Amino acid sequence: MVFTLKKYIALLTLMFLTFSVKAQEDEVTFEMAVSKEKLGLNERLRVDFTINRDGDNFNPPNFEGFRVVMGPAQSIRNSWINGVRSYSKSYSYTLMPTEKGTFTIGQSSIIVDGKVYKSLTKKIEVSAAVEDPNAPPTAESIADDNLHLVAEVSNNNPYLNEAVSVVYKLYVSNSIRVTNFRPLDSPKYNNFWSQDMPVKQYSAQEGTFQGKPYQYVILKRIVLYPQKTGKLDIEPLSLDVSVEVPTSRRDFFGRPLYTSTHKTVSAGSRTLNVKELPLTGKPENFTGAVGKFDFSVTTSKKALNASESLQASVKVSGSGNLKLFQLPEPSLPSALEVYEPEFDELIKTTITGMEGSVKNNYTIVPSYKGKYPIPSIAFSYFDPKAEKYINIASKEIVINVIEGPTNGGVSGSTTPSNRQEVVSTGSQFLFIKLSTTLQPKGNNYFYGSTAYLLWLLLPLILIPLAILFGKKREAIRGDVEGNKVKKANKLSRKYLSAAKKTLGNKEAFYVALEKALHNYLKAKLKIETSEFSKDKIAQLFEEKQVNQSTTDGFMALLKNCEMARYSPFSNVQMQEDYNTASEVISSMDKQL
Repeated sequence: MVFTLKKYIALLTLMFLTFSVKAQEDEVTFEMAVSKEKLGLNERLRVDFTINRDGDNFNPPNFEGFRVVMGPAQSIRNSWINGVRSYSKSYSYTLMPTEKGTFTIGQSSIIVDGKVYKSLTKKIEVSAAVEDPNAPPTAESIADDNLHLVAEVSNNNPYLNEAVSVVYKLYVSNSIRVTNFRPLDSPKYNNFWSQDMPVKQYSAQEGTFQGKPYQYVILKRIVLYPQKTGKLDIEPLSLDVSVEVPTSRRDFFGRPLYTSTHKTVSAGSRTLNVKELPLTGKPENFTGAVGKFDFSVTTSKKALNASESLQASVKVSGSGNLKLFQLPEPSLPSALEVYEPEFDELIKTTITGMEGSVKNNYTIVPSYKGKYPIPSIAFSYFDPKAEKYINIASKEIVINVIEGPTNGGVSGSTTPSNRQEVVSTGSQFLFIKLSTTLQPKGNNYFYGSTAYLLWLLLPLILIPLAILFGKKREAIRGDVEGNKVKKANKLSRKYLSAAKKTLGNKEAFYVALEKALHNYLKAKLKIETSEFSKDKIAQLFEEKQVNQSTTDGFMALLKNCEMARYSPFSNVQMQEDYNTASEVISSMDKQL
């Protein structure tokens, strides 16, 4: 029974694979490929039309703007690999441009099993003649065509104080490889309030650029709030990128060989046209809030006794420029004692801008019995989506003071009487006594006392001590080498401690760790920074008879510090590197 079940499962699997292969064979693909998309007037262009099934009645495009030098040359490729049949049929043309400009190679068609299949179109840019039309493309030109840095701006025409996001993406074609990159200069966002959103880990994603498939990496994200109107420039971001590009050579297995080059790419300058907020409908109490908000005024209690306190909160929540406007202030009756407010904010910044809330907390203490109103407070903001001002008013809140002294004025008045009744409660105020019975306790003279003698002898004691201290200090100053060693050792401990505090922040952690290692070498090996090299350090370790495991650990740490500038490192890796640094330094202390 078990054997029969296994036989049926194997049979079903074989049938599924057979159907899958058959489905792949039945799928027809008809594509056009060109040797280059940009060429000079005196260069040649190769165009290949390839189909994976045998077809009839191939109909080429008219090749407007080009002259057919050769073709069509027909070739068939038929092979079996691991029992799978691979078939392709190609029609190749060699073209020569007839004039400069941008031309479109139209669709070609072919009939397979009575059905018509058409290829996609391609745009070709023809420029002036080149010096050597037969020269192969250089690594720099290949990198230039397949590597692009783009600054994507969410809104080119924002209002004043409206959020604008800028995302810097590096687009890389599938035909080349990026091995490393470093920023040459970072843009300065003058006339903007800016909030950087660090990219914790670089990850490649699929996308398209100018209609072609690319992979891209998000390098930098930032949210801007323009603080001026008119045309504002965003400075470009520039990178030095290490690239590997394919050559015409092949290895033993037929795979292309790559060569390395450097390419400087720039996102280019971007200009925003910042619009003024409209004057029509602008409220008098408008303080610059732009976005979409809610407004509320609340109190912790509405009934209490005199001399007790309550909390009143004026709160604005929503999305917009939460850090860039003032909250409205309440107008309270003078019978309520109000303290300076405590400002509280709970804001997070996303790629769309700031979200959260800001509020002022007022501590209020009533002095008299009665009912006191907190008048309605108005708050206004500009909604850039609706392009209009919104005004929100809170409801009036009445504070009921149940027990306490009575104010001479009208209950609930916002301006109580200036006269207050002074109530005596016992012994706060007493008459000044004109005659006393005070007696002197005694006469203590400083001259001739023990303290006088000590102060007299103190200079005789301090002068020899000062001379000894001065000589010791001069000797320490003269020991230049010893001072350098002490300073370097102290800095090593300091930066190692700083590295521990920045665990989780890759850049800060590895900068502090590298400084700690370098200063440790200064202290122990008495070498300068200019002499640092891995070979020199290994030679000195060998001379000092440092064991090989300690030397390897130290060199691995230096290598990780260098690689961390360009490669992602996890928190676990940083913790391991810190533990290794502590162990290596402890081990070297015992050996040096």
